[in-house]
Amino acid sequence: MHQPKGFINSQYPSNVCKLNKALYGLKQAPRAWYDRLKNSILQWSFQALKSDTSLFFQHSERDIIMVLIYVDDILVTSSNTVLIENVIKQLGSEFALEDLGDFSYFLGLEVTPSVEGFHLSQTKYICDILSKANMLGSKSCTTPISVSEKLQKDLCSPFENTSLKRSIIGSLQYVTLTRPGMAFAVSKLSQFLAAHIVLHWQACKRLLRYLQGTTYFGLQFHHSGSLILTTYLDADWGSDPDDRRPIGGYCVFLGSNLVSWSSKKQTLVSRSTAESEYRALASATSEVLWITYLLKELKAQLDTSPVLYCDNKSAEPLVSNLKYHTRTKHIELDIHFIREHVAKKELTIQHVSSSDQLADIFTKPLSLDHFGYMRSKLNVSPRP
Repeated sequence: MHQPKGFINSQYPSNVCKLNKALYGLKQAPRAWYDRLKNSILQWSFQALKSDTSLFFQHSERDIIMVLIYVDDILVTSSNTVLIENVIKQLGSEFALEDLGDFSYFLGLEVTPSVEGFHLSQTKYICDILSKANMLGSKSCTTPISVSEKLQKDLCSPFENTSLKRSIIGSLQYVTLTRPGMAFAVSKLSQFLAAHIVLHWQACKRLLRYLQGTTYFGLQFHHSGSLILTTYLDADWGSDPDDRRPIGGYCVFLGSNLVSWSSKKQTLVSRSTAESEYRALASATSEVLWITYLLKELKAQLDTSPVLYCDNKSAEPLVSNLKYHTRTKHIELDIHFIREHVAKKELTIQHVSSSDQLADIFTKPLSLDHFGYMRSKLNVSPRP
């Protein structure tokens, strides 16, 4: 290491300075900033969640206050406005703080109050993506991905502007925070970041044209008095034409509000539809358990045990019927942890018809009517 110009001591030219505190721009600066902020918040009688290290909370007899941290952006919410003002004053006395007022814009998320609750959207962020791709004002499209077209690896018609494609797809991944209906399309496109083909770019442009027509859409949250976790899960067996790995997806509702979802290719090739659904069931169970632990730490008691809806009648008996050992002995042991939680009655597995399976939108392309129906069930609607 060498000293910067102007900081070299003539008597000790080989010595370097020791930093007593982190400097902005160093690799360890974010870690040092988080430790400094965390220690200050913990001194104010807050508790850090074990299930989410960026969330701090404090309980009183009647009220609760929560502080959410993302680097240097802080969100404070409480059931008592006086508690919010006190925390902001404490933060202001310790750090250089700018109070932006009521929650209306946070990390690209736009919040619009409504009679039923509030609406989350990303209109400005989406417009920036369309502008980057020179597609502002382009012709809109009704669905994010075509039903007939199968995306796969191919060596013909290479696409030259690879950096633009990667940048756009990376930005679209953040859009799925408020647009769960396009999670499958983004997940599918993300699998071909290394395969630069014109066909994949055309599929990406179709997704952008879908966003062009639904710029003001977002996720609607309703006032709900019940705390019930409901999960829909599905898997599309052998759907990938390249490696035949299934696509698994799930969506988790807390009351009537969608709080978590996923669309992801499974890591292994399944030998049957039951096995692929069983693996999707394991992924959904992990997410449900994490949400359950988070709610317990916040002292929010669920009304009933979480319910997971599966539309495969062959996968449901695998949870409790040990006679299926010959069909499942090749499956990893860690997948079978579902059985323990079902035996303890911490989870309930129920059957749902394929027509009512909301997770279909996360595992396969849908027709216009079916996609619109599923999208509305996920509480995705235009901004009020």
